[in-house]
Amino acid sequence: MPLIGYARVSTEDQTPLPQSQALKSAGCAEIHEEHASGGNRARPVLARVLERISKGDTLVVVRIDRLARSLSHLLEVIERLEAKGAFFRSIEDPIDTASPQGKFTLQVLGAAAEFERALIRERTKAGLRSARADGRIGGNPGLKARDAGAIRKVRAARVESHFQKLNASAEQWVPEVRRLRPDMPWEDVLRVVNSGLPKESQPWTEARLIRATKTFVKEGLLPEAILGRAVRASKDDRLPAIIAAIKGADPEITLQAICDRLENMRERTPRGRTKWQPSSVKMLLQRAQGLGLLTQSP
Repeated sequence: MPLIGYARVSTEDQTPLPQSQALKSAGCAEIHEEHASGGNRARPVLARVLERISKGDTLVVVRIDRLARSLSHLLEVIERLEAKGAFFRSIEDPIDTASPQGKFTLQVLGAAAEFERALIRERTKAGLRSARADGRIGGNPGLKARDAGAIRKVRAARVESHFQKLNASAEQWVPEVRRLRPDMPWEDVLRVVNSGLPKESQPWTEARLIRATKTFVKEGLLPEAILGRAVRASKDDRLPAIIAAIKGADPEITLQAICDRLENMRERTPRGRTKWQPSSVKMLLQRAQGLGLLTQSP
């Protein structure tokens, strides 16, 4: 089980060396260091680690506060790891999600977080009721006065909130965008991304997917070349490219599962039919391999 270490210090004057040494002693062969505030969730190094971590890996930190400064952020990160089949361990805290005791601790933390959210909601409602009873109207006085500092803070909070939402869904779209762009047009990338989403997830639109990609490029999490203009594939090469993209995302996917994905994407067969057969997919995979679009044997 690969152990991946994450070390963080708040300022450039501090050194992550003691953390890195402790992580190495704990068995981490791969260690990522970052200089960033714990209150800032938009951390490029952490985002890259969470994007690339694989099933069976364990993210290891020396202490919980090196990963997150709030319970909500900690649980958010652990949920992302669990969605990938990965685990989390803190050396100095009783949390190891690969063990029954660690899972129990996590359940307790989750219950505490929900209780905390309920208290905050109730306090907020009580404050609004009190303000209305006193004839006061809620809102940000600085915004009402058009204070430049207040406006900057609100904008920064909105940017941070937007990035966190994108970061939470990164595993749904970043790997596909990284692999397929700019070789494939956005409309086809979009269809590949949406075809792999869980049924309960909101489908992406092309405009939203491009905006999300631009945000990650700006943060240095994706290369700028991804935004380049795609050379549209010929009609005969388009289907092999799409099928190769699906196969590349999951090398173990079955021919029938690819048929299901294509039907979900409403792609028609080379003969214009709506129902796909495994034999047709196998033929197109062989063509994709001949075009150099697929490195593995179909």
